[in-house]
Amino acid sequence: MTRILITGMSGAGKTTVLDELARRGHDTVDTDYDGWTRPDGTWDEPRMHQLLTRPDVIVSGTAENQGTFYDRFHHVVLFTAPLEILIDRVRRRTNNPYGRTPAEQAEIARYVETVEPLLRRGATLELDTRQPVPALADAVERLLMS
Repeated sequence: MTRILITGMSGAGKTTVLDELARRGHDTVDTDYDGWTRPDGTWDEPRMHQLLTRPDVIVSGTAENQGTFYDRFHHVVLFTAPLEILIDRVRRRTNNPYGRTPAEQAEIARYVETVEPLLRRGATLELDTRQPVPALADAVERLLMS
């Protein structure tokens, strides 16, 4: 029974890799969708507690209260990329409108400076997402088997 959290800044590639892992047959949940994250930026805690009873689940997202759940995850994987790559990705993506405006891009830059170091402290593994998506999915799959 292995539970993995993939976290990181907007544009880091969390959803893209999670989609690849789902395509490979893994149980995945993207907390950016379907009401997992409340308007205040926190995860719906009762729902998360229920989710984390499932075996071998890979969860993706970044929320203010995610540290509350770190003891329930076997691995916390931080996805990173240089700021210019994050901004380019959020400008080009079609599945999420966040990050297209200059104000949102400035917010991402602030988060890289202020939030990413906090995520790094809680991570058990950091992956540079300039690697190909299949290689990143392979790295996460290896954690399921460890």
